[in-house]
Amino acid sequence: MSNANADALADRGGRPPTEPVGRIAIAGFKQVYSTARVETALGDLPTGASDALRTTYEKMLRAGGDRFCVKPGAMPDFDALEEDLPNFGEVLEDLRKQLALCLETEDPLELTPMLLLGEPGIGKTHFARRLSQLLGTGYGFVSMSSLTAGWILSGASSQWKNARCGKVFDTLVHGDYANPVLVVDEIDKASADGQYDPLGALYSLLEQDTAREFVDEFAEVPIDCSDLVWVATANDASRIPEPILNRMNVYEIPVPDHAGARRIALRLYREIRDAHAWGARFPEQPDDQALDRLAELAPREMRRALMGAFGNAKLAGRCTITAADLPVERSARRQRIGF
Repeated sequence: MSNANADALADRGGRPPTEPVGRIAIAGFKQVYSTARVETALGDLPTGASDALRTTYEKMLRAGGDRFCVKPGAMPDFDALEEDLPNFGEVLEDLRKQLALCLETEDPLELTPMLLLGEPGIGKTHFARRLSQLLGTGYGFVSMSSLTAGWILSGASSQWKNARCGKVFDTLVHGDYANPVLVVDEIDKASADGQYDPLGALYSLLEQDTAREFVDEFAEVPIDCSDLVWVATANDASRIPEPILNRMNVYEIPVPDHAGARRIALRLYREIRDAHAWGARFPEQPDDQALDRLAELAPREMRRALMGAFGNAKLAGRCTITAADLPVERSARRQRIGF
């Protein structure tokens, strides 16, 4: 273990830095890169080499190559997550099976990469973030829809102007964990720029054997990515290369039924209410008509609608929201895609 990471562990009281209170996680250290290799790479840099690359190596040496490798000490509370996101039952059932294999042994956390396939706004990205919290690991996120650079995952050669490391390297090297949840959002919207395939790095990253020696094109030092927990989201599987699909468990996430949508709406209502001082003036739940109106919306739309409804109620001098406080126009528009 490096001195830097030993000191970091002491500072954190021997616990992973984001371990939730009341839940005991099993944690150890794993080397995600060799500091000896970094020292060699730094020493071999020629005069005039990229200052950014030199700085990257120096930061890697200061941080040390060890990272927390954690897994839950007991089965996470997937029941509560399923209550909040009832349309993710199939995913959670598979996760229970995979976790059952390692919880009572010294085996590390090992989850098959997963693709969450479904309509926009039904909670796919929210699910991934909640999963990372339940597992006790870190979290990394990259949105493929807003990126055109093919090297966003794997980095770009330091010989290029403004080159930098990729998101995989950044999440492991600058994070605290060897096994964070890494979300590739809207993977079906990745677009090549004619020179680079933005998904090309995944062919090796999604296979444990090759992921152990992943080389970011900027840093050019192997890092061990074999414990990453991969979660991809998409709307259209036909736009994803078959070799990528074959490396993942693909789940078609349905639109919540009416009862499920009501539960999601109630959870969001309480979440917003409890997060604000003014929320204490509102009841613990809205009336049935308001919940029914909210259930017509996609989960992503519910939060915006609720914030508007709370504001409408206050402007009307009330501390309760009604169906009339909710936006009819948005509700009607969302109904056309399945609600």
